[in-house]
Amino acid sequence: MNASASDRPPRTPRRRVRTAALLCTTAALAAALVPVSAHSAGPAAARPLDPAAPVVVVDCSSQPQIRPEEYLLACGDGNNRLVGLRWDSWGAKTATATGVDMVNDCRPYCAAGRFRPYPVSVTLSNPQVWPEHPDVQRYSTIRLLYTDTSPAPVPKDVTYKLVY
Repeated sequence: MNASASDRPPRTPRRRVRTAALLCTTAALAAALVPVSAHSAGPAAARPLDPAAPVVVVDCSSQPQIRPEEYLLACGDGNNRLVGLRWDSWGAKTATATGVDMVNDCRPYCAAGRFRPYPVSVTLSNPQVWPEHPDVQRYSTIRLLYTDTSPAPVPKDVTYKLVY
């Protein structure tokens, strides 16, 4: 049942003060829940990045990595991993390496499958601000160029977004 304006008690100065106090308390509690870094740092675009800080690649555990020897591509099931990575470069715009993509063939099913090696050239690119650490840039794209055969049905040249 909806109350009409005539059914509500009249607004008194005392009631307005209580309402204002309640709103201020609610706002104060909400502000207390925001992390301190959000209060003091300002938007990510306003914070300068350290130009000397290297760009990172973020792994499945949300850890920053620089020139990792291994990199897990399939975070959910572990059925695709880059191993033996040898980094030729690690720069502000791109990083390049060669290594082996170990891919589970999942035959007859993944738990019984075998890992097969596929030689690959790796390029990390498209550095972006890392939302969880706005003062750090992370590569957001990985390109795999298979130098021999590629795992079916993957094309020999494939690019993925890194969303970790």
